Amino acid sequence: MELQTKVDIARSAWTIEPRHRLFFVGSCFAENIGRRFADSQFRVVVNPFGVMYNPASILHTVQRYEGDVPDVAVFTLGTNHVYVLKETGEIVDNCQKRPQILFDEQELSVEQCTDYLRKAVQLLTKKNPQVHVIVTVSPIRYRKYGYHGSQLSKSTLLLAAHQLVQTMPECVTYFEAYELMNDELRDYRFYSEDMLHPSDQAVSYIWQRFGETFFSKQTFQFIEEWRPIGQALAHRPFNSDTPEYQSFLKQAQEREQAFRQKYDL
Repeated sequence: MELQTKVDIARSAWTIEPRHRLFFVGSCFAENIGRRFADSQFRVVVNPFGVMYNPASILHTVQRYEGDVPDVAVFTLGTNHVYVLKETGEIVDNCQKRPQILFDEQELSVEQCTDYLRKAVQLLTKKNPQVHVIVTVSPIRYRKYGYHGSQLSKSTLLLAAHQLVQTMPECVTYFEAYELMNDELRDYRFYSEDMLHPSDQAVSYIWQRFGETFFSKQTFQFIEEWRPIGQALAHRPFNSDTPEYQSFLKQAQEREQAFRQKYDL
């Protein structure tokens, strides 16, 4: 008896390696997955200018970013809604709590979304022709649009992501985070208290499926080697002044140093 509609995700032809530089831009879902990489000691940058929800703002982040050139970039699309400053006609990434009357809310078309994303990918490939870009659509619904309106917004993003992969298959891959949440994990026990955001358990499961899709054997080994070291360093006893804890901490720090030397971090 099948009790879930399992989402089949093909194994990627390329893999994420331990020393790859990773760059996450997008909605808060990008932050959830990006944080998992950071906690596992990957070289990762997550939303350097804040959370970005729409394709235009993702492009703006790529244009502004002047840090290390990534080997892998992950774009997580949240909405096709944008806010345009009436005075300049420019799409803003953050309204900075200014009065709503100063802005017009607009919806990007499939073609506009695709164009913004294509430009972002092209900027990355100019800096690193070998870069791989993963596009996902955030499963988080936007209640303020109404649930039908939210679904229309997600549909626009899904079509744009599909068009992007179709036109740039050599460097762009789509990952089914949206489908995992809405088809495989379609039970309220996988949602947080607001019934909109994925629970920690759901994020952990999507992280697991992400790894099964993109991680090499070396990357799985890298994560498993770090896990007990990270847990040891995070341990907080009732009394940190005891000789036993100081010895435990010193051993954990030595293991951390050996780990960093091994992987040249």
